[in-house]
Amino acid sequence: MVLVGRNQERLHAAAGWIGGRTGTRPLAITADLSLLSETRRAAAGIRTLAPVLDVLVNNAGLLSPRRVETAEGQELTLAVNHLAPFVLTRALLPALQASGRGRVVMTGSSSSDMARIDPDDLPLERGWRMTRAYARSKLALLMTTMETARATAGTGVTLNVVHPGLVATGLVRSGGIDQAAWRLLARVALSEAEGADTPLHAALSPELDGISGRYLKRRVPVATNRLARDPALRARVLAATERLAGPG
Repeated sequence: MVLVGRNQERLHAAAGWIGGRTGTRPLAITADLSLLSETRRAAAGIRTLAPVLDVLVNNAGLLSPRRVETAEGQELTLAVNHLAPFVLTRALLPALQASGRGRVVMTGSSSSDMARIDPDDLPLERGWRMTRAYARSKLALLMTTMETARATAGTGVTLNVVHPGLVATGLVRSGGIDQAAWRLLARVALSEAEGADTPLHAALSPELDGISGRYLKRRVPVATNRLARDPALRARVLAATERLAGPG
């Protein structure tokens, strides 16, 4: 097992927690997944440590209260929620294909279910709002995953998107009314362990052997946003993502 995170102290604490319960301590790679250069460096490190990879779970996520651009000029929410998992997955496809049964699990969100998308403005340079940026990033993730699943059919790799449910995590850290509202929601939300159920099902269940291009809630495949079922629009979102992500 290889863990990737931006905070070295928390990353090693997580590795120690897992090691203490399993007897095998995961390896750890420190990387800021808001930066695509760091994401590519992490992918290279994973390929070195695990040239054959069985499962990739993309779980990093962000809900930014303001429109911020990274040092690389990417809109932050889009970079973390969409571009980083896209780049990481593309870079690790050979290692996943080498296993003959590699699985990719993308953490989506039900916020994508009613979202709109403009392939010519994925970073929302016009009309940016926190919730709109988050929902659009998750819809873009869903659409490119569906396209990648189609393109990799028959290679032994499967790609699926899961909505883990409303989970009481530290996703909202903006302070003020947004964080106060999130704390209230957390009282009725799933625990982190409960929220891991559907991603783990997608990663490990024999029921999903060979099943690709699905969107799962509570372990069950469900219909996506109708926009994600438009092949031409999916192709445009993929092309726009590739332009933003750049070569490599």
